[in-house]
Amino acid sequence: MKVYISADIEGITGIGHWNETDKGFPNDYSWFQKQMTAEVSAAAEAAIEAGATELLIKDAHDSGRNLILDQLPELARVVRGWAGHPLSMIQELDDSFGAIVFVGYHSRAGQNSNSLAHTMSSSRIARMTLNGQDMSEFYLHALAASYYGVPAVFVSGDAGLCEEVREINSNITTVATIRGEGNSVITQHPARSIKMISEGVTKALNGDLSLGLLKIPQDLDFSIEFKKHQDTYRAAFYPGASMRDPLTVGFKTSDYFELLRFNLFAY
Repeated sequence: MKVYISADIEGITGIGHWNETDKGFPNDYSWFQKQMTAEVSAAAEAAIEAGATELLIKDAHDSGRNLILDQLPELARVVRGWAGHPLSMIQELDDSFGAIVFVGYHSRAGQNSNSLAHTMSSSRIARMTLNGQDMSEFYLHALAASYYGVPAVFVSGDAGLCEEVREINSNITTVATIRGEGNSVITQHPARSIKMISEGVTKALNGDLSLGLLKIPQDLDFSIEFKKHQDTYRAAFYPGASMRDPLTVGFKTSDYFELLRFNLFAY
């Protein structure tokens, strides 16, 4: 079985400030880089124990160069950096994979459940919606995985995201590492998160994987609300896109990959 792991940092245990996500602030960042690696490694090792014969990990935060490679299992291959592909945080995923696991993910833009809540770009995007439903990075990419027939089986991150995941599909195993409250974070012990992630991935991959497959709507009405009207103006020139108000650009399609392509060029 081939397993894909997509890893972000804003849902890693303890994290609560932008400096802790940024290589430019090594005194703040280095511990969280190590914890991100430890949580991803726990998921990877559990996947191998559950029968994974191939393992691909996407380092999906910021530069895409965060994971400490020699602290990952030897079986793992890692996608580092950004190719500029529409699949973005799940680059190189295809229908040969049996399951996808999300580690360190976070609440969507506008939520009060993570002080670092955002969707794709914290500086440029106020919200994304699909058919009127706000989208997180998890939902955007879990639907993309479903486009290839790959079920999402496990998610770790903040409690707000875990609640969203359960509302979308209660069959997906979740592990809450932190809970945000305003500009603060309530965190559990890092070792506890590592243990829970290991147990959660093991449980998820030993269950009925097909239950994690999300249903993609037949008609897709996607929108991005930017923080600056200039970005909306520019994105509205994409073929098939339209400006819905000075801050919002919309795009309608019946093909989810076309939605991803628009998203790539719009933001």
